[in-house]
Amino acid sequence: MAFAIIETGGKQYRVSPGTKLKIETKEGEKGAVISFDAVLLTSDKDVVIGTPLVKGKSVEGKILSQGRAEKKIIFKYSSKARTRRKKGHRQHYTEVEIVKI
Repeated sequence: MAFAIIETGGKQYRVSPGTKLKIETKEGEKGAVISFDAVLLTSDKDVVIGTPLVKGKSVEGKILSQGRAEKKIIFKYSSKARTRRKKGHRQHYTEVEIVKI
């Protein structure tokens, strides 16, 4: 089974055709095709490892949705000073389905 390792948003993902993943926000609308050029490794019949990238290879994906993750609570507490700080954060993401390698 063919797979590749791509880098996007400062993270690395192992993908194969049909894989769905949530990545850092990319520009584009639902149904748009995006290309990942930072391919670190590919494996079809033989394994090709990039130094640091594989030349001439790219991975295509289709945008399924744009959204925001669930809220994460950041709570800081100092017992001696009796201070509390509560903050929330919702990370933006793009859901992508890999079409071809």
